[in-house]
Amino acid sequence: MSGVWTINKPVLKFDDQSSNQRRRVLVHTPTNEVITCYSDLERMLTSLGWERYYDDPDLLQFHKRSTVHLISLPRDFTRFRSVHMYDIVVKNKNLFEVRDA
Repeated sequence: MSGVWTINKPVLKFDDQSSNQRRRVLVHTPTNEVITCYSDLERMLTSLGWERYYDDPDLLQFHKRSTVHLISLPRDFTRFRSVHMYDIVVKNKNLFEVRDA
């Protein structure tokens, strides 16, 4: 994963969507389906046992009862970045992967 680290006192931030990077997509590997909207992602996550949390109006959050994992995503799908994709991949092994578009 490549990107640019920026320092804006006192916050250190990693920007993985710089203009010279290729676009990445999240793929549901069993069906080879590219996730193009949150409704598709929510359908897949709920079928895997994830439950939607409605506590924060700025985020879409999912929790799996059998784990301590929490997936937090920006409400706006256009702000869905590779860091969010990799979070989903790590918490759902062998079910999702990130690919270059």
